Amino acid sequence: MVVSIYVFLILLSFSALYPFWNTLVVSLNEGLDTSKGGVTFWPREFTWSNYEIVFNNERLLQAFGISILRTVIGTIAAIFMTSLLAYGMSKSHLIGRKFFTVFFIFTLYFGGGLIPTFLLIKSLGLMNNFLVFIIPGLISVWNMIVFRTFFKSLPNGLEESAQIDGCSNWGVFFKIVLPLSGPVIATLGLFTAISHWNDWFVPTIYITNHDLMPIQTILRRILNANLLNEAIGADSLAQERLDKRNITSKSLISATIMVVSLPIIAVYPFVQKYFVNGVMVGSLKE
Repeated sequence: MVVSIYVFLILLSFSALYPFWNTLVVSLNEGLDTSKGGVTFWPREFTWSNYEIVFNNERLLQAFGISILRTVIGTIAAIFMTSLLAYGMSKSHLIGRKFFTVFFIFTLYFGGGLIPTFLLIKSLGLMNNFLVFIIPGLISVWNMIVFRTFFKSLPNGLEESAQIDGCSNWGVFFKIVLPLSGPVIATLGLFTAISHWNDWFVPTIYITNHDLMPIQTILRRILNANLLNEAIGADSLAQERLDKRNITSKSLISATIMVVSLPIIAVYPFVQKYFVNGVMVGSLKE
């Protein structure tokens, strides 16, 4: 029985990891050689050419920088604003607390729809504006509920002691509450960062300026449209140069996917230890 469980878990892990590994292998293999088939676990003709094309392209590098900037600023701003709202909502003496609770939860079940949202974003002047990546995602009701549950679990004596020593509400929030919220901040911060990093839909709807396009939107265009002409801007002469370097669409796509995926994957080890405590917060009843 134990052996069968381990075998099942190994096969399950393999099925989850192999697509990522194969993409890495293809990205490190010559494109024309990959097109012959048989490249599965190891590169047959090792090369860095695919990554050279990606990193030497200014448009992709600019898009990569937009994605990094959006993820960092958006995550920090969203975690701060959501935690600040949750701190206020965690106070039982807050006037209108029940009304605001129902008001926020209502938005979890009902939304305005794409067209009203588009008209709202346009009326706010956020079209082709970097702030369209930040402002609409400042508040997450689900994250607010998790933060509120965590704040309500903190001993009341901590805040009362700080207030007796003359600490204001802002001081309690920044000096007492936030320092104790490391696990939940790390967990929700990672989920928020992944959401920002993987988002391609918002730029597709609200951004037409290529200088503000994040790497995910360009990657989707690579996958769904004319790879070299639209995503990299290659002309016929550039295409001939790529052919001479044994580069194909599949190998270039694989390299771009790896460049997009590795930064967010690299963050996991640094916040993994907070996952158990952070995720468990949302499972506790008030």
